[in-house]
Amino acid sequence: MDTAHITYLGGLRTRAVHLRSGQELVTDAPVDNKGRGEAFSPTDLLCVSLATCILTTMAIGGEARGIQLSGTTARVVKHMAADPRRVARIEVHLELDGAGLDAHQRTVLERIAHTCPVALSLAPEVVQEVTFTYR
Repeated sequence: MDTAHITYLGGLRTRAVHLRSGQELVTDAPVDNKGRGEAFSPTDLLCVSLATCILTTMAIGGEARGIQLSGTTARVVKHMAADPRRVARIEVHLELDGAGLDAHQRTVLERIAHTCPVALSLAPEVVQEVTFTYR
């Protein structure tokens, strides 16, 4: 079964439609690669995919252990390399409520973050720097 249908709109822009939900997503080439930078670029989405996968799998694992992660946030920083142009490093900075979490629970959540499906799917050459701040 198809996941999405993508249409090239011209001007280095695409529209992707998630078939199950009908949700739409527009991409635009970044300014440093001949685009307008008016929407997520494909490489932005790669980095955002890592962060959202981390949050989702941590929430699944947390719920199974009675840990609530509502309000957890992630900040993403993308680092590009040239020749060939590619994502070289992704920083994901997580901030979560650490009140009531013991060292073991934090370790479990951090292990889950580092083993989410997107993290495991990225080439080993893509450096993944994930930091955790407990407030």
